Amino acid sequence: MKKFIKQSRPTKIPTSDGKSIEEYFGLASIHSARHSVAHMVAPPGWSEPHQNPEFDEITIMISGRKIAEVDGEQIELGAGECLLVKKGARVQYANPFDEPAEYWSVCIPAFSTETVHRED
Repeated sequence: MKKFIKQSRPTKIPTSDGKSIEEYFGLASIHSARHSVAHMVAPPGWSEPHQNPEFDEITIMISGRKIAEVDGEQIELGAGECLLVKKGARVQYANPFDEPAEYWSVCIPAFSTETVHRED
């Protein structure tokens, strides 16, 4: 059994909010719940509901800016910055700025709709 997985064709995750998600490793792409790694582009004006995930999430910003509200505290992220949001935190991500926000997201364990616990 090989001790590596080379990924050259990420799984595109459909969204209804204009955000681009390409998962390289995770439940959608390789059917593994251990971790997920995805490249994302959030368009200007994008936001998602608050959530209380059962996983740690690392954001690695490539370009643009985005806001993370973590347990009521707003954190602005820009290119070259990283953020770790630990599982159990109440978090909301948004791009209220005029340019797209490009970033990588790493979730441990993997992101899933069952464990993200998005609010209505």
